[in-house]
Amino acid sequence: MKRRDKKSFQKSIISLSLLPTFLTPYFVSATPPRNPDKTVNCEILIVGGGLSGAATAYEGLLAGRTVCLTEITDWLGGQISSQGTSALDERPTQRAKQFYSRGYLELRNRIQRKYGKLNPGDCWVSDSCFLPRDAHNILTQMLKDAEKQGKGKLQWFPNTVIKELGISADGKIINNATAIQHQPTKGAPPLNTFPLSQTIEDAYRYENSSRLSKAIIRFVPKQAQNNASKWYVIDTSETGEIIALADVPYRLGIDALSYLEPSSSSTTNDPYCTQGFTYTFAMEATKEPQQQAMPPFYSQYAPYFSYELARLANFDLVFTYRRIWSPQQGKQMKFGGINFTVPTPGDISMQNWTWGNDYRPGTKDDNLIYTRQQLQASGQLQPGGWMGGLRTETFRKGEENALSYFYWLYAGTTDSQLGEGVKKPYPNNRLLTGLNSPMGTVHGLSKYPYMREGRRIIGRPSWGQPQGFGIWEVDISRRNYNDEYYRKTLPTDMYRQLKATLAGLEATSVIRGEVSPDKAMRRSRSTIFPDAVGIGHYAIDFHPCMTKSPAEAPGNTERAGERRGAGQAYPFQIALRAMIPQKIDNLLVGGKSIATSHIAAAAYRVHSFEWSSGAAAGTVAAFALKQGIAPYQLVDDLPKQEPQLQVLKRLLEQNGNPTAFPDTSIFNQNWDDWR
Repeated sequence: MKRRDKKSFQKSIISLSLLPTFLTPYFVSATPPRNPDKTVNCEILIVGGGLSGAATAYEGLLAGRTVCLTEITDWLGGQISSQGTSALDERPTQRAKQFYSRGYLELRNRIQRKYGKLNPGDCWVSDSCFLPRDAHNILTQMLKDAEKQGKGKLQWFPNTVIKELGISADGKIINNATAIQHQPTKGAPPLNTFPLSQTIEDAYRYENSSRLSKAIIRFVPKQAQNNASKWYVIDTSETGEIIALADVPYRLGIDALSYLEPSSSSTTNDPYCTQGFTYTFAMEATKEPQQQAMPPFYSQYAPYFSYELARLANFDLVFTYRRIWSPQQGKQMKFGGINFTVPTPGDISMQNWTWGNDYRPGTKDDNLIYTRQQLQASGQLQPGGWMGGLRTETFRKGEENALSYFYWLYAGTTDSQLGEGVKKPYPNNRLLTGLNSPMGTVHGLSKYPYMREGRRIIGRPSWGQPQGFGIWEVDISRRNYNDEYYRKTLPTDMYRQLKATLAGLEATSVIRGEVSPDKAMRRSRSTIFPDAVGIGHYAIDFHPCMTKSPAEAPGNTERAGERRGAGQAYPFQIALRAMIPQKIDNLLVGGKSIATSHIAAAAYRVHSFEWSSGAAAGTVAAFALKQGIAPYQLVDDLPKQEPQLQVLKRLLEQNGNPTAFPDTSIFNQNWDDWR
């Protein structure tokens, strides 16, 4: 940063600090300063180029549709590229059976062809760890090939954010979307020079700046041959931007304790406690010790860092956990029951560690994703006021935390959870920075943080869920709810409802009191949804928010009870009702913002799920366009038969996009073999 820019930046931070906390990150923008620079026609507009967005585009293109795809960064792939978590989170049984969506299988195959093996990083957390830049290139080629094969049309808009939506007078249809695409101003440093916290507000302003030159784009429906102008907007953004901007009902953070969410850590909703986000980075093992300067803010964050558990307190084990490049084989080693190969010079590790570069705010003073009330207070729901819905200051602290964590790995000697004498310096490592580095940034951090949880829609009222459809903890968890904790903690009626929900074929008898809750046979599978359009399988994996603000405060603890819901899950389904928001008929949701609870979302967030949800979204949108119906009409008569829903499900299956795991049946109560 130039000296003049640095002084100006510091001055703006000082002045902003005098405002109320919820106002500090943003000023309300005016209406567009000029007419759109161009108008673009779409049949499917996808907002967010992560794995779910890429999968939506892939299926839309194969169906021959005109697809517009926007992304705030310049890389496709989200988790595996711009967010740097290029280590596929998979479960052993699903991986062994290769039971995935066709596009996800193709992605895995292309990774293997690229390197000659699926795991060029020789990591131990996954069967596939690789370089983020390569993920972007692979996905780009996949979409080009799908465009050619399906005779669709792809219009790709990197470095682009949605600023405004044009919604019909009755509130049911998105008629258009106004976006801002940015590039470096002439003479300014290239994109990815500065961390996100220093550019994100600029990206959402219409006006050009000293760093960014803007183009205003208006997305509108493509005119059909019959003069109709239907289209679908798909929100696959990382935080649920469009559902917030469109102001449809959604949840954020912890859901209140109920028979559907019996492991909740709170008796009331808490929208401020979402899972931690992570700025990943890449570090290289070197033959000689390196000179690394201590970050000026290191002392603020150092009290947080830890190996977390004694069985993980080994630097080589942490380095190889998500190692993404290993040109030569190191010697075999075992620590804490885990086998891995020792790092050798030239190995590259991607870091994503809970008590490391995870940043875990959880209060109204530091939450990253603004609630609806905070959005209203900051003016972001006013015309022209949208600025992304996120707290920039928390982004900045997450960046500082990540850079400090690298320095802790390199030189630290403290451990917040295990005490003194555990952590030793490891100077033979360097942070990889530069536009040609694995993360593709001058500063070395990922272009966007890995987001584990965003806004989650509340589906439309449905039978059994009159307040709005959702997928809950009890729909997927393997937890033993006969545990004494649930007997003592849940009110009697809530406990009976819980046991009835889990009783499967005996549910009615439990509700009527004909069978004791403790004697009812518990189903050993996930809930089967008649409108299933995709699949997923992963553990309920928590990175809980911290109790106090700031998150890095010495002695701070994780929010009490948040990990209670963590544990193994059965293979699960993606219900179409979980992808259809209330109010707006031509909006669909994929990725992490589908209608799940806080606990269920901890499993519905990994790579193969994101792809499956996107494949479903792309297929549903193309199907709805062809049939001339709205997606909600496929499920509005459930549990009665929905003939068109069955046609859609057959189409998904025929295309190699499973909607159910093998042997899925209400009579098959035992899924214990799926690990």
